[in-house]
Amino acid sequence: MFDKRKDSNQEGPKAHFDAGLNDLSANRAATQPQQASGRAAVIGPRIRINGDVSGDENLIIEGQVDGSVKLGDYRVDVGAAGQVKADIMAKIVKVDGTVQGDIVGSEMVTISRTGNVRGNIKAPRMTLEDGAKFKGSIDMDPTEAPKAAAKKASAPAKAATNGQGPIPEKPKADAGLALKGE
Repeated sequence: MFDKRKDSNQEGPKAHFDAGLNDLSANRAATQPQQASGRAAVIGPRIRINGDVSGDENLIIEGQVDGSVKLGDYRVDVGAAGQVKADIMAKIVKVDGTVQGDIVGSEMVTISRTGNVRGNIKAPRMTLEDGAKFKGSIDMDPTEAPKAAAKKASAPAKAATNGQGPIPEKPKADAGLALKGE
């Protein structure tokens, strides 16, 4: 007898409570900006994509991608079976498979021991694990070059002593090795 009342009392309010939560979560989802679910989309080993891949969540590539992969603020993992002939732009890139193309990681790029990359890499942090295969160049501070060029261009010119206008600054030569007689 208690079991029946207990079940009927619990089911009634619980069902009503659940319905309110579902409506509340639906309203909350509609009013808030869409965010990544924390999970990752997967391109399976039997999938081949010819073209551009872009989106707003993490991506795991186990199949083939020819084109470009642009996931600016998210992570791209190229699995051991993954074969990518594309440029990759993401926050974090990890390569366990094969990539032919340039990689730009705004935070970090890692090539694991099973990874094989042929292309240039730009990232502030870079990890090449023992056994990784890599052919290309690595730029570990892509923002440094534009800053240095801008700084040099905005440096004030030295004033001329003859009253004629400023003389642009020239790079100074090294003093070289001092001779014994000097």
